[in-house]
Amino acid sequence: MFKTIRRVAAAVAVGLLAFKAVASFLSWIERQEDSTAEAWIDEDEFEDA
Repeated sequence: MFKTIRRVAAAVAVGLLAFKAVASFLSWIERQEDSTAEAWIDEDEFEDA
C-alpha cells in the first residue's frame, strides 16, 4: 500500500517538475522573440537616420 502511495506521489512530483520546465522554456522563448523584435526595430531606426 505504501509503495503505491510513494509511486503516485513521485509521479505527481515528476509531472509538476516537467510542467514547470516546459513553462520556463516557453517563457524564455517569448523573451528571446521580444528582444529580437526590438533589435530589428533598432536596426531599422538606424538605417532611416
